[in-house]
Amino acid sequence: MVYETIPVTIKGEETNARLYTYFWSNSKELYDGRKRPCVLICPGGGYAMTSDREAEGLAVRFMEMGYHAAVLRYSIVPDDVFPDAFIQAAACMKMLRERAEEWFIDPDRILIQGSSAGGHLAAMVSTYWHIPELANILDTTSEMIRPNGQILSYPVITAGTFRNEGSFKNLLGAQAEESMEEACSLELNVSEYTPKTFIWHTYEDQSVPVQNSLLYVNALVKAGVPVEFHLFPKGEHGLGTATELSLSSDGRGVEAQCGQWMDLAKAWIDHNI
Repeated sequence: MVYETIPVTIKGEETNARLYTYFWSNSKELYDGRKRPCVLICPGGGYAMTSDREAEGLAVRFMEMGYHAAVLRYSIVPDDVFPDAFIQAAACMKMLRERAEEWFIDPDRILIQGSSAGGHLAAMVSTYWHIPELANILDTTSEMIRPNGQILSYPVITAGTFRNEGSFKNLLGAQAEESMEEACSLELNVSEYTPKTFIWHTYEDQSVPVQNSLLYVNALVKAGVPVEFHLFPKGEHGLGTATELSLSSDGRGVEAQCGQWMDLAKAWIDHNI
């Protein structure tokens, strides 16, 4: 396995964000240069932390599926403010595509995944990857940033009625005016540029109401964006893999039915991306 910690840089300046790679090593005995899909993982944490339970366990499972994975530990409050984490995530998409040959990544199968507030970050990249201002900031073309697909786990989506108050308070702070909230309310900004989407949520989620996913799925369908959506009847917020890989120290994090979501995501990637 190629495990590296890589500083995320913007215009040559190092940020406090770090990318942790979980890449298959190239082996002439077994693989001989095989190009694999790669999943960029954005853990949740309300933009106040990046959750360990939504990071390495997912990376290990994606590796077990035969994919490369990378975990982004992006900037959080109070160190940075919007749009720092968004630009960092886009910079990582650029890095994965630029170094695809070196890392044996299939450049046409690079996905972004996010859980909770990390789902909001992932969906932000999927929503705005094509804007010229972002490409200018990163000294690249929009196509170098574009996700080929997105995987969202119980994502924060809306700044409206069903918002997760803490996430938007941390994300926007003093910038929380109506126009900025509309830009960050992603169900309002789905377009033909939004990539194919896999999304799951639980009915019992009390932290990020399921309406976040329902609003987003409806917007995707309206825009003609292919989407696969799974709503599980049981399960609290923040399940990660929903298996023992995401078991917390206080015994939370395992929900047997939800635990199948990564197998469902694998089938979706293999047949759609």
